[in-house]
Amino acid sequence: MAKMTANQVAALKPKDKSYKQNVDTGLQLRIAINGVKTWVVQYVIDGKQREMRLARPFGTTTSDGYMSLADAREEAAKVRAMARSGVDIQVQQEEQRATVERIKSEAIAEQEAAAAINKAASLTVQDMFDAWITDGVRRKDGNAMLKRMFAADVLPAIGAVAIKDVTEHHLRGVLRAMVERGVNRSAVMQRNSLTQMFAWARKRQPWRKLLVDGDPMELIEIDKIVSPDYDLDNMRDRILSADEIRELHAIIARMHTDYDAAPNKRIVQQPLEATTERAIWIMLSTMCRVGETAKARWEHVNLAAGTWFIPKENVKDNVADLTVYLSAFALDQFQQLHARTGRSAWCFPARNNDANIEGKSISKQVGDRQSMFKKNKDGTPRAPLRNRRSDDTLVLGGGKNGAWTPHDLRRTGATMMQALGISLELIDRCQNHVLPGSKVRRHYMLHDYADEKRAAWAALGERLAALIALRDNV
Repeated sequence: MAKMTANQVAALKPKDKSYKQNVDTGLQLRIAINGVKTWVVQYVIDGKQREMRLARPFGTTTSDGYMSLADAREEAAKVRAMARSGVDIQVQQEEQRATVERIKSEAIAEQEAAAAINKAASLTVQDMFDAWITDGVRRKDGNAMLKRMFAADVLPAIGAVAIKDVTEHHLRGVLRAMVERGVNRSAVMQRNSLTQMFAWARKRQPWRKLLVDGDPMELIEIDKIVSPDYDLDNMRDRILSADEIRELHAIIARMHTDYDAAPNKRIVQQPLEATTERAIWIMLSTMCRVGETAKARWEHVNLAAGTWFIPKENVKDNVADLTVYLSAFALDQFQQLHARTGRSAWCFPARNNDANIEGKSISKQVGDRQSMFKKNKDGTPRAPLRNRRSDDTLVLGGGKNGAWTPHDLRRTGATMMQALGISLELIDRCQNHVLPGSKVRRHYMLHDYADEKRAAWAALGERLAALIALRDNV
């Protein structure tokens, strides 16, 4: 074919439609309707015709934006020569581009990995706690107690320490500080929570890589941290004696008498809330937990039949439903309570009446009236809390036996049943404990012991009524 000159190429004009013009062997121009002339190289590879568009269009001289006829011919000759040797320049360029992209991606990945390593290396105890409390643990109170305990003792002390730098000495220091201020039980509970958190973390990234020296909590021996005289079995044994039960009844009665007789009720000491009084005697006479009591609903209390049904979702660890057969003493407390809260769905409604009162509220009311036992972290007496009572009106026996809690009422009731000659197995059933023995045995022996439990609760109620009557008579 005839080869075109540069002037001939320059003279090519656009038409109504784009068209092609052969310029040289294997070199072609495509002229667009806007006049732009694009170089196209034609070549054969593996018996197949291929085309490749050059990056720059025609220009009279070669520059960054244009390519002259001479340079286009040279480029076309190079492409066709490579094709004759079996190399497809377009495939080669694609492979080169892929290689460049791969190298870029690898570089970016290396940078991101390095950044992730640096970020992981800076992760702290606070970061681990935040991850664990979100994804690793779920307790009935919404992890509220865990958050309070870590916020009080762990995070202020070691929250900013990087996980890779945490040692047994950091953790032991936290627990020892707690023991030094006299809260051995809290220290044991904190040890258990820290153990759970680190056990969760060591199975997961990025924490597993950071614990290069292993789990530091495995090196913590709590028996060498708590006070030598502390019972690690944590078996609190406080019970109310007969004298203390009578004293408690007298204190509550005196509060009302003094308040009713006071000419100015704004300055006189107010008695316990009536619902809290009823809760105290109900817990003592039924041996039910404070949480189970606080969640009681009137739909579950049958005053005519003298029964109180506790669904297992209200029971600690969801052990099982429990039907409490109310003694005359306990029934009287529920009847007095019904006169006050019977219009609510809840036996112990919160102030807004839309939910039940929290069990901790009852515990706080009892604890706030034993302020002599409340201490700060440094062992000094605790200052009165805002909007909270702070007196010793519920201290029993002059405080010689220590503070008492609502849960001690459960233990007291069980001990009184034991003193009345009621079998330990029946007491366990009244307390809804998981009974010893094989699962098969529990599966096939299904007698409900309703009559026996009714008699046991009745005996306890009679004993309490007799104690209080004895005090009243005196």
